[in-house]
Amino acid sequence: QVQLVESGGGGVQAGGSLRLTCRGSGRTFSSNTLGWFRQAPGKEREFIAAFTYSGGTSYAASVEGRFTISRNNAQNTVYLEMHYLKPEDTAVYSCAARRGGSSRQVRDYDYWGQGTQVTVSS
Repeated sequence: QVQLVESGGGGVQAGGSLRLTCRGSGRTFSSNTLGWFRQAPGKEREFIAAFTYSGGTSYAASVEGRFTISRNNAQNTVYLEMHYLKPEDTAVYSCAARRGGSSRQVRDYDYWGQGTQVTVSS
């Protein structure tokens, strides 16, 4: 079992930056694929970034070059650095973990945090 808790959300003006943190618990945390997703009002949850134990990363086209995912296995933590934020980045951001390899599919993830709200004003 893996428990995930996000923090770091808030309000920011367009062009600003935020860093989201996801703290995990459970001894299998370091062997899981970790990802970040977001869900805007009235929209489906979408993939943002994923980080695998082997060190690979992948990003959605909408955030590549602006967002960076990183992790600290010793602290059971995964981060999402967000820069040059846009109003369309407004959403609830959630981290997720899965036992298998990297995936961009919501349905492939086994564990989810409760999410943290990010609001970008123009």
